[in-house]
Amino acid sequence: MGFRAGAHLTEVSGRVTRLGGARLKCDRAKSDRRLSECRAVVSDSAAGTPLHVWLSAVDSVSAVTTVSGDVSSEQLAEWRAELERRYGTTGAKVQGSQWMMQWIRAGRMVRLTWRVRATSKIASVSLIDGWILDGWGKTVERLPAVLSPPSDSTASAP
Repeated sequence: MGFRAGAHLTEVSGRVTRLGGARLKCDRAKSDRRLSECRAVVSDSAAGTPLHVWLSAVDSVSAVTTVSGDVSSEQLAEWRAELERRYGTTGAKVQGSQWMMQWIRAGRMVRLTWRVRATSKIASVSLIDGWILDGWGKTVERLPAVLSPPSDSTASAP
């Protein structure tokens, strides 16, 4: 679908528009104004089904982007084949009712996850840029250490 880890929000917004989405809606985090959470709904042109796009951005650059939705068996097979064509084959792992395949290359991770429901499959592809996350993690302001009470026995609470 053309999404990539580490894309600037303007690139992601343009991709959403080209895929028939209304617009990328972003909200800034209150605790760290550098962080944004963005959402959109796009259409998978091959299957015509709505897919949900969610991303977390640091300084307007996507750190984690996830595309998910109800998919047909054929659609899931296409996603899997395209990822294996690009990144190579890897074994699928299962945990309970959820299946997962993962590729890690040059500080970025792609993860395909799916599970079968009674009448459909729900699947997601997550694109994670480890360099952006690591960079943000190193710059997060640390809270100052709590000051220890004075060891002087004459000190008392007001």
